[in-house]
Amino acid sequence: MRNLMAVGSIALLTGCATLAEGTSQAIYIETPDHAGAQCVLTSKEIGTRTVNTPATIELPKSKHDIAVSCKQGCYTGAAIIGSHFEGATAGNIVLGGAIGVGVDAMTGAMNTYDARTQIVLSKSASCG
Repeated sequence: MRNLMAVGSIALLTGCATLAEGTSQAIYIETPDHAGAQCVLTSKEIGTRTVNTPATIELPKSKHDIAVSCKQGCYTGAAIIGSHFEGATAGNIVLGGAIGVGVDAMTGAMNTYDARTQIVLSKSASCG
């Protein structure tokens, strides 16, 4: 009985970041002094998504960075939203072992993005 409870506890801890942090994340994007700019987000995981700033968009977590390009009239700007290692995955290495880390890797939960991104727009040279 005791062994069964131990195995059950370990099974519950696998995929710790998946359970604790989830497999998607809300990201806030703003373009200071240029509200209403259209931003295109692109990555291998999400394909292409478009938002008008300021915006909060829910995206699946992934190991892939997200490229963002924004435009409003003659003003343009770009940024990269980098993917980072999610700290909750460290608990998996100790408690969940290879299975837990594998679950987090498959679901993207072992990654996280910065919650806020500011993209500064500058006047394009072609606009004079």
